[in-house]
Amino acid sequence: MKVVIAEKPSVARDIAEVLNITTKRKGYIEGRGCAVTWAFGHLVTLQEPGAYDPALKRWSLDTLPFVPDEFQLTLIKNHGVAEQFQVIKTLLEQAEEIVCATDAGREGELIFRYILALCNCEDKPIRRLWLNSLTPDAIQTAFKDLKDGHDYDALYAAARCRSESDWIVGLNATRYYTVRHGQIGGSDRVLWSIGRVQTPVLAMIVERDDTILQFRPQPFWELATRYREVVFKYSGQRFEQPEKAQNLLEKITGQPFVITTSAGKKSKEQPPQLFDLTTLQREINKQHGLSAADTLAATQNLYEAKLVTYPRTDSRYLSRDMKPRVPKILEQLKAIRAEQIALLNLAKLPFTTRIIDDKKVTDHHAVIPTGVRPRAIGANEQLVYDAITTQFIAAFYPVCLKNVTTVDGVSAKVKFQAKGTQIVEPGWTVLFPKKKMSQDAADDQALPAFAKGETGPHEPFLREGKTKPPGHFTENSLLGAMEAAGKFVEDDTLREALKERGIGTPATRAAIIETLLRRNYIQREKKQLRTTDMGRCLIALIMDPLLKSPEMTGEWEEKLKQIERSQLAPDTFMAGIDDYIRTLIQNSSARRLDPGRWGSCPLCGKEVIKGNRAYGCSGWQEGCPFVLEPECKGLTLTARQVQALLQLHILPHPVRIDDEPRLLILSTQGQPMDLRLPSANGQKKVEKVERP
Repeated sequence: MKVVIAEKPSVARDIAEVLNITTKRKGYIEGRGCAVTWAFGHLVTLQEPGAYDPALKRWSLDTLPFVPDEFQLTLIKNHGVAEQFQVIKTLLEQAEEIVCATDAGREGELIFRYILALCNCEDKPIRRLWLNSLTPDAIQTAFKDLKDGHDYDALYAAARCRSESDWIVGLNATRYYTVRHGQIGGSDRVLWSIGRVQTPVLAMIVERDDTILQFRPQPFWELATRYREVVFKYSGQRFEQPEKAQNLLEKITGQPFVITTSAGKKSKEQPPQLFDLTTLQREINKQHGLSAADTLAATQNLYEAKLVTYPRTDSRYLSRDMKPRVPKILEQLKAIRAEQIALLNLAKLPFTTRIIDDKKVTDHHAVIPTGVRPRAIGANEQLVYDAITTQFIAAFYPVCLKNVTTVDGVSAKVKFQAKGTQIVEPGWTVLFPKKKMSQDAADDQALPAFAKGETGPHEPFLREGKTKPPGHFTENSLLGAMEAAGKFVEDDTLREALKERGIGTPATRAAIIETLLRRNYIQREKKQLRTTDMGRCLIALIMDPLLKSPEMTGEWEEKLKQIERSQLAPDTFMAGIDDYIRTLIQNSSARRLDPGRWGSCPLCGKEVIKGNRAYGCSGWQEGCPFVLEPECKGLTLTARQVQALLQLHILPHPVRIDDEPRLLILSTQGQPMDLRLPSANGQKKVEKVERP
């Protein structure tokens, strides 16, 4: 008997229908010498520490770090899991061949292999069904092209390394920081949840929020002039001192304005590339405010409804073998987009390298519609389907042609410049009437014809402004930063190059954000994602910079991809994780107070000295303003507590209160938070301090 294991019941039903397998049993469908069964996503997970040694059930620093010699598996404790697993196990024990039909990716492979291992059926023949969509044609084609299951051993190795490394880092770091610093906030011990991926993401949000919190706007002045109703900007830098700007303004006031050059050039704006999951999530969040998790759920529903291709992809390209299918899909889409597709010549579609590139398609190609006509779908699904379909059609539209005119002028030897953009052929942009095109708003002005050497009166003026802080993260900008390992990159080409080192994967980034929200480390404020007191406090407690480093996490993800390609041995990666967690625990545990010094200034790094009423930086004569006053709201920090603050860096870099720098955690709600600091001997006894 052949046994097919799908990831979900709905997918199993689709496969059974295509294979004409119709007899329904409890937990599977059978017929024609085949049984199709299913998981509920993850059925099997890694064992808890107590399963290895009962003593590990108690959280203690003495048992850390703990890394199993060999990981053990167990069933997830959810309703119905044990019963369905028993069905699968019975079928696999009878099977002559097993077909893996879980999602075609890293996590899908892990789900299947873990089930196989817990059933002790790893020695049985296995085949791999690799699906890009769930249409009947795609399922039939894939079954005709079943792969040897062991062709995907490297993919499983990467998935296992991801699972085990997350367990090692998450469990050990969570236990360490919870035991060591769990008495922060109220009387109950706080569970500080730390993860290999989630903690660097949280650190990015905290850093951004603190940057905004400490930002002090600086005034600036811009010189401009109006000539023939066109605004010309001063060609030099904007001014930080009003006197310099005023001097130039006075210099050109009453003087004629002369046009020195006027030149135009044609510009092309290429059609948008197809969506991968991350760019789809970013676009939907930007345009409609939908969360990354909701966008993924909607896209998954569309995939299971056979309306779009596999969603968890990191590619924005199609493979060459997709070329014959594209015109057929567009032909089918005429039923709902006739007017838009009528402008395309389906016999001569422009298959550029921005669309077709085998080298940039790994496990799956870009997310595109299948051509199946949608019936009744939910509101979120409709938003996502429309975006995917419009992007797919737009990719084959002509470029947008523009005329960009640059006009230079001068008055009293002071140079000015104006720019204007005129759309000649809108091309693909007609499909996005509500979407702002990528050009500077200052370039939108219509320019009349200017002649070199013409002159006339003008109206110079100064514009005063203030510098602005960076914006708070939205899910759109955070997903972009995660994709580029913490770097903020808008250029498509550069972002593509950084994908190998991204934080997490397209399949996991939404879940990471939701985990931080669920644990109250961040919160949503309209479209923004902001840290909470709990999130800021956790990042402050973590002394190891690598544990909250996007770059380090990106390096780990790059190595996992190397394992997928058989370019790195799994044991080498896991040995590095083992060394890392042992070093982290050892170095963190070794930090003790030095009674002979107060600590380092968090502003400049110099030694802190004690004055008559406060603690301050020894570099005060050189302008360092750091001061830490021990008295606050009738409470006084002890000398030991000051040393803990300044030597162990329990709290983050300082912020300003009433324009004075303080080493404190600010409440985003403006409310005080109880903070318990370790006593001098590092034992569990703590003293309570309230901060403003």
